[in-house]
Amino acid sequence: MPDLSGVTGSPQGDRLDRAYRILSGDDSDERACSAIPESACTELPRNYVLNVLNGAASKLSEQVAGPNLVIPWLLAAIGTPAVFIGFLMPLKQAGSLIPQMLVSGAIRRLPRRKWVWVGAGTVQALALVLVAVAALLLPPLAAGAVTLVLILAFSIASGTASVAFQDVMGKTVPKGQRGGLLGNRATIGGALAVAAGAYLQLGVAGADSVGISASLLAAGGVLWLLAAAAFAAVREDPGATEGGRNLISELRGGVGLLARYGGYRRFLLARIVLLVVEISMPFYALHAQSLFGGDLPALGVFVLTVGLANVLSSRFLGRLADRNSRGVMALASGLAVITAVCALAIGSLGADGASPYLYALVFILLGFAEQGVRLGRKTYLVDAAPSEERPLFVAFANTAVGVFALGLGFLGVLADAFSPATLVAVLGLLGVLGLAVVAATPPAERMVGDSGA
Repeated sequence: MPDLSGVTGSPQGDRLDRAYRILSGDDSDERACSAIPESACTELPRNYVLNVLNGAASKLSEQVAGPNLVIPWLLAAIGTPAVFIGFLMPLKQAGSLIPQMLVSGAIRRLPRRKWVWVGAGTVQALALVLVAVAALLLPPLAAGAVTLVLILAFSIASGTASVAFQDVMGKTVPKGQRGGLLGNRATIGGALAVAAGAYLQLGVAGADSVGISASLLAAGGVLWLLAAAAFAAVREDPGATEGGRNLISELRGGVGLLARYGGYRRFLLARIVLLVVEISMPFYALHAQSLFGGDLPALGVFVLTVGLANVLSSRFLGRLADRNSRGVMALASGLAVITAVCALAIGSLGADGASPYLYALVFILLGFAEQGVRLGRKTYLVDAAPSEERPLFVAFANTAVGVFALGLGFLGVLADAFSPATLVAVLGLLGVLGLAVVAATPPAERMVGDSGA
């Protein structure tokens, strides 16, 4: 990784400063650095650009090699039983969220937390490559079982990285630019995913679906390594290391936060309900496969449209989250309801009236909803939590949500018992519930000031 100097005046520094101004929209000569140290303000252009590069690589990998769309498609192509597919995203969420209480105290004891993300990104790269190998070499049932184990390892690494990332972002990127940063990361990754989806749709028509899908997973592994290299180059000031807790003290501390802050309790309830939006894409993929089959061009259409949704939504929603993160979560809930209605309407047209191109609207809407939930909740909690306790706020919320995620795996059983369309209707009703609970959540600036019920 080259030495990307954050000091303006050198050619590299000037290029970084220009890139930072373009990406952040900050044209002011007097840089405002709210809630970060002065030394971090000096390094802001470098760190901002490296954060965007890290996010572009990791978000592209999530689109072309993730358990939301491509891995379910690969498992279906080799004949893996549907029960494995139904548990992919709930297991990913639970695996990434539940262990965070175990790691947040250990991360707290590290003066520089970026290396946690670097190590976790390397584990995620290896897991994706091994999923590809399993799909190519093992029988369908064994491949499905091995994939779930590898997704669990992938997800634990992801959850560990999440705690470290939000803390590093809170130390290196000022308040008011964090939602925009998250939006930029997803926008660029989404733009690259659009190109990948177009290639799948047009460039490999008639190719072996299993081989191409496995190749996408291997490419995803390389992207995670690139993301880790970018994050390793971030200049992070040492943070406070005192106050690290073990698991028991972490749980006690998290329960104390719930008892102390009514706003945090309401945010946590909203986070639990909105989880259904984040795990629903494989279920819509099952609904689409029930309508159109599972050929590679259809996968290309859906990868392209999800990437397009990221491009269209992320920058806008990220900046909107900087102004009103709760409003972005409410918008995402409404979009989840519209997504379900559109999917059911398209399904009612039958084989003659529906097509993958028409169903692409569903994935665009769902992509907007997912981004809204992800950007809204992350920006909300980073802005709302006091900096000295931010890792505990994040880790306790994620661990609690992860417990509930395990139960959502049984939504796939609902699809088997009734139909994918029935499951889509349930997802829509849960979106209505999401609107109600987000409306009861206080604005971010009042979360820790709200001690009511």
